[in-house]
Amino acid sequence: MTTPTPRRRLLALTTAALALTAALAGCSSSGGKSAEQKGPNPVRAGGPRLKIAMITHSGQGDTFWDIVQKGAQAAATKDNIEFQYSADPEGGRQAQFVQTAIDKHVDGIIVTLAKPDALKDVLARAAAAKIPVVSINSGADVSARLGALVHFGQDESVAGEAAGRQLAKIGAKKALCVVHEQGNVGLEARCAGAKKTFGGTLQNLYVTGTNMPQVKSAITAKLQADKGIDGVLTLGAPFAATAVQSAQEAGSKAKVGTFDMNKDLIASIKDGSIQFAVDQQPYLQGYEAVDELWLYKANGNVLGGGQPVLTGPAIVTKDNADQIAPFAQRGTR
Repeated sequence: MTTPTPRRRLLALTTAALALTAALAGCSSSGGKSAEQKGPNPVRAGGPRLKIAMITHSGQGDTFWDIVQKGAQAAATKDNIEFQYSADPEGGRQAQFVQTAIDKHVDGIIVTLAKPDALKDVLARAAAAKIPVVSINSGADVSARLGALVHFGQDESVAGEAAGRQLAKIGAKKALCVVHEQGNVGLEARCAGAKKTFGGTLQNLYVTGTNMPQVKSAITAKLQADKGIDGVLTLGAPFAATAVQSAQEAGSKAKVGTFDMNKDLIASIKDGSIQFAVDQQPYLQGYEAVDELWLYKANGNVLGGGQPVLTGPAIVTKDNADQIAPFAQRGTR
């Protein structure tokens, strides 16, 4: 009998987690957008009411995190949980938010590990306080080492490799990989993965993601300076639309692909202005993270047995956009 590879075991665990989600998924409500937001939910589950804090590296206006919050809030409503959310792109501020959650004696903490060194010490304090931690989105490779029960997200290197293959498939030979947050290990891994499989030349372009006019001007300037660039890979849905505008202003025929989804992106994929999206299912990340902490507190369960539970990558193109569109409009893809 052949022993399953680690990746096959992860995929099997992912399938099990998705099946659990389908069985448990109920009502949904939109997540908040401001730091330190919290709000009571209707009582839907038995047992004591828990408090769970989520701290992410989201920048202002990033629609990806609205979808994460929506999934988290849906699970919180189902599980009788008071859900608290805060975010800041700067690692030190994230650590402060985690410390605030510890001081409030929350029952569980969800974090992103885009800048893991900034959170190392405060997560050790969470462990000392016996507060369970789950990580999502970024930092799968360091999650267990920093004390998290489990990580929900995609393998960023594998996702990057998928994006590189898509870039090659659309005919690009020389492309940009637009990194919208310097120091984010997940974004760097995406670009590195894409370089492995692209087959052409892929250059990183660093921009300030919280300043969209600067993003636009930087991409436009690069496309104007090098007419040989025929592809642009952005690492978040809002930046893809900006890249399309930059190409138009620069008189460039560069084709645009991206990571992540939102409801506006589907229309752009369908009309061909954006070629593809690498979807990591942010709703699922938020939902499963909250549900895992409830399951752990109630029953001692750990989804995936402590191994990373993969939520992507899923490739969305013109061929399957119609299937995804209703869920994107609903805010669950």
